[in-house]
Amino acid sequence: MSHVLDRRVAQTFVELADTLVLGFDTIDFLHTLTERCVELLEVDAAGILLVDQRGALNLVAASTEQARLLELFQLQDEEGPCLDCFATGAPVACADLNEEPQRWPRFAAVAREQGFAAVHAVPMRLREQVIGALNLFRTSAGDIPAEATALAQSLANVATISILQVRALRHSEMVAEQLQTALNSRIVIEQAKGILTERLQIGIAEAFSLMRRYARDNNEFLSDVAQQVIARSSAVAGLTKVNAPRSAP
Repeated sequence: MSHVLDRRVAQTFVELADTLVLGFDTIDFLHTLTERCVELLEVDAAGILLVDQRGALNLVAASTEQARLLELFQLQDEEGPCLDCFATGAPVACADLNEEPQRWPRFAAVAREQGFAAVHAVPMRLREQVIGALNLFRTSAGDIPAEATALAQSLANVATISILQVRALRHSEMVAEQLQTALNSRIVIEQAKGILTERLQIGIAEAFSLMRRYARDNNEFLSDVAQQVIARSSAVAGLTKVNAPRSAP
């Protein structure tokens, strides 16, 4: 590679890293990746397929409309090198889509209609986990140079690690948020139980049962009922009137 290209490659990795630091927008990140692939890898178009939580592949980015249509065809027809790449977790290439016999005859025909003559797909993979495929298309037949395919795999690896890290972070944040919400709710409920025990002259356990039953009967969250008790809201007036213990005869 020339020094200019070396610098551009380095800038690309920095740019991808900056995307993570400044706030991760997955779609914008992956579109940037397809654009850089076209710029750096001697290819004419690029596309990215990612697996969703159900295990189905989805098109998430494409550098051109032709590439987008070809990727969608692969998904709809369930035939093509990118699907094979995802299924095996290994690179898949065809230097000439006009050659016979074709491994993907329907895909090859559509690819030619969209102006493509060669394809190379690299997996988006971290160890045993494959989350998608980065797909490179050329309008002229011929192998993509080994140096370019190695760089493509490196870019795919960076994208994979970034996506998995963000998924883990968001999951961790969600779990932490749920835990903090539960802790906060518990504090509110304890306060409400204390208020009811004093107001109704009942035990702690009975106060909790009253709120729980009221929440279920009215299809409300227990923590919301507790908040209303603390606020002396008229919305829970029925709780004290209906459920207050009867006077001794």
